[in-house]
Amino acid sequence: MRAGQVIHIEPAAPAKPALGAPCNGCGVCCLAEPCPLGRVISRKRVGACDALRWDGELKIYRCGAITDAAGVLGARWAFAAPLLRRLARRWIAAGVGCDADIDVASPRA
Repeated sequence: MRAGQVIHIEPAAPAKPALGAPCNGCGVCCLAEPCPLGRVISRKRVGACDALRWDGELKIYRCGAITDAAGVLGARWAFAAPLLRRLARRWIAAGVGCDADIDVASPRA
């Protein structure tokens, strides 16, 4: 993440957890820049990951490679969705904890 970078977060999203704490779906890491898997999916190195999905019911962000693999892949590659879901859990280190060493500031009033 670049110093002074602005990311747009859903107002209902949970606050970013401390580094190493369990992921709570705040979305900060994926909104700041795609992870290695997200770079392949998004075909970009900066900005929000195209695979990131907002779950309005749970009020958290989720990785679409896991929760919407067919949508992330598109109709042509949807047959590979089960494989992507399995691999994505490992590739994004799901359940390992927050690895986003990012300071988050609230918008100015």
